[in-house]
Amino acid sequence: MAKVTGLGGVFFRCADPAATRAWYAQHLGVAVDDYGATFAQTDGAQTVWSPFNAGSDYFPAEQAFMINFTVDDLDSLLAQLAADGVTLVGTPMDESYGKFGWIIDCDGRKIELWEPKGKV
Repeated sequence: MAKVTGLGGVFFRCADPAATRAWYAQHLGVAVDDYGATFAQTDGAQTVWSPFNAGSDYFPAEQAFMINFTVDDLDSLLAQLAADGVTLVGTPMDESYGKFGWIIDCDGRKIELWEPKGKV
């Protein structure tokens, strides 16, 4: 059975992403770039922390945050979820750093599923 293997990231809305990144860098020592921060895990996996502009359309406007889960087999998991009646959103994407798909959870939140390329 395909499954979630970890937390891939947390994405959230804020008024000024650059100011938010700077605050976290200054006060908490978070190493940030233009997208946020990437935390390496001991097993080779990564977790991304990323502030988004309040007007971003990457996830629904009424949703303050979106969680990204790493998965071991995106295609199989999406097929399982569809068979279970879970709503799939958009068309899965295959990028240089992994494959992505989206679902709607039981509370109406858009969730991102990510099968990283390489070790997870």
